[in-house]
Amino acid sequence: MKNFLSLILLIIVTSCAPSGEQTQTNQDLEEFLANVELENKKDGPVIYSASWISSNFITYDSQKVIADYGTKYTLKSLERSRQAASFDRLNTSKENRRMLNILKSSFVMPPPLDEMLASELSEITTNLEAMYGSGEHCFDNGECYDLEAFESIIDNSRDPKELLRAWEGWHEIGKPMKPMYMRMVEIGNQGSVDLGYEGLSDLWFSKYDMPADDFLDDTDRVWNDVKPLYDALHCHVRAKLNEHYGDEVISKTGPLPVHMLGNMWGQSWSNIYDLVYEEKPDSKYIDVTKIIDEKSLSEIEMVEYAEDFFISMGFKPLPETFWERSLFVKPRDRSVVCHASAWNLDPANNDLRIKMCIEKNEEDFITIHHELGHIFYYQAYNHIPTVFQAGANDGFHEAFGDLLTLSITPDYLVDIGFISKDDAEEAKRDPIALLMKQALDGVVIIPWALMLDKWRSGVFNGEIDERNLNSSWWSLREEYQGINSSYPRSENYFDPGAKYHIPGNTPYTRYYLASIMQYQFHEALCNLIDYDGYLHECSIYGNKEAGDKIITTMAMGQSLPWQDAFENLTGSRQLSGKSILNYYAPLKKWLDEENKNRTCGWSEE
Repeated sequence: MKNFLSLILLIIVTSCAPSGEQTQTNQDLEEFLANVELENKKDGPVIYSASWISSNFITYDSQKVIADYGTKYTLKSLERSRQAASFDRLNTSKENRRMLNILKSSFVMPPPLDEMLASELSEITTNLEAMYGSGEHCFDNGECYDLEAFESIIDNSRDPKELLRAWEGWHEIGKPMKPMYMRMVEIGNQGSVDLGYEGLSDLWFSKYDMPADDFLDDTDRVWNDVKPLYDALHCHVRAKLNEHYGDEVISKTGPLPVHMLGNMWGQSWSNIYDLVYEEKPDSKYIDVTKIIDEKSLSEIEMVEYAEDFFISMGFKPLPETFWERSLFVKPRDRSVVCHASAWNLDPANNDLRIKMCIEKNEEDFITIHHELGHIFYYQAYNHIPTVFQAGANDGFHEAFGDLLTLSITPDYLVDIGFISKDDAEEAKRDPIALLMKQALDGVVIIPWALMLDKWRSGVFNGEIDERNLNSSWWSLREEYQGINSSYPRSENYFDPGAKYHIPGNTPYTRYYLASIMQYQFHEALCNLIDYDGYLHECSIYGNKEAGDKIITTMAMGQSLPWQDAFENLTGSRQLSGKSILNYYAPLKKWLDEENKNRTCGWSEE
């Protein structure tokens, strides 16, 4: 099989190699793009159906089928990228140039023209993913733990020694990845050059309709908007953890030890909410899980509530096939991938589905709203050419999904008959409780999402190499997050490898963008409907003016620069962290009062 793939790669890289004797014309380009459109409409539904089957019927045969289709799709995408690059010097329309750039940049780790290097790259990427997926660590006493087992400890334990042991155990998996990762970057840089880019960093960050360096500078500008809020939250959390654990575990002035934050990577602190905030006794917590149980809602009824949110804003109801073909309940007779996901299987026929093993609780009620955000996004842009059927940039999809969750307010729960007006007013008495819960996820992830690809960009462009691979990781984590590893981690470790997105080559900037944009979207829409009140209490449920604005933005897909779509919804072409500050203004005011007599910031003692 390996030799067969190598042969195909050799054919592709040979046939797509630049030729000084061949001149591409606009007619060639039109024929190429027409063929891409036809192939997408013909092959796409088949490939996605195979993927759907492999996720919902996990057997040897289903995995074999999707592996085969996956290989064919990858090779086809590679061929298209090469062909698209061959039109680089052709003078053509903005629309055609945009299509070419999208096709050319479809790979995150592009194989080089050299067949041997392409084959080596394929082997490395496969091995890295397998190492992560099968990762486990066995201690001297013979006890072995995988990620799920280690996460269970990190998420729930309050024992510092147990927490550190679990964190160290999982991070052992990164050690053997280091040489392979660096070799992969070397080859991927060559592949990027072969496509006409300066390297991987240029390829990854030039997808945002502006020069890569300018984009990276812009992300720092936005971070500077948000940083005062994060710093205040960091200061409070550190003080409360210090009160609970003492100076031996948590410094009053230094960075936060990563293993003490209730998450393996310190990207969310929601699992330590009970340690950092005590809710007011006269405030009434809205237990959505209890309400779902009392109403005896089925899994499908929970989805219907989310659909109703979109319909209330003017979206068309979902097709019958959505209800017939989606997976809502975990089957008893077979293994499935339960991770919630949204699927656009056949855009031409509006075959939209979600796949979830829905649990009747608040978390999944919110997740359903998020997943339907993806579904209605698909539905909005499925009429445009297939190359443009994606978010305006890779953060838009997640941002629209999260946007709706910001509107699941006490007033929304009144509107759908979950609670009474009196219940809503009681819940509003302690806004800090709501905002603190949200901030421990929504604010905390922002510097993490930013620094991860900052580090990766440094590796891609050579500023970070084998000599400072691990130390630079922790230097950036301390700079942006105020988090450290409790003790120096030598270059024998490869701690970035303990996060899936690094060995899996999944870009992370999309999560940073989504974290910023959802609040800008929310504030713009609340202003549009003339909402007068706290931003965190605003819900756009039932407002067709807000719905029209969302629909027209979604309908653009990625046919235009993302700044155009952004401007259509927000009135601005620039990202800004000021909407986050406005949303969390009551929390920031409360934090500043709490932090009055505390030393904030982080410096080593």
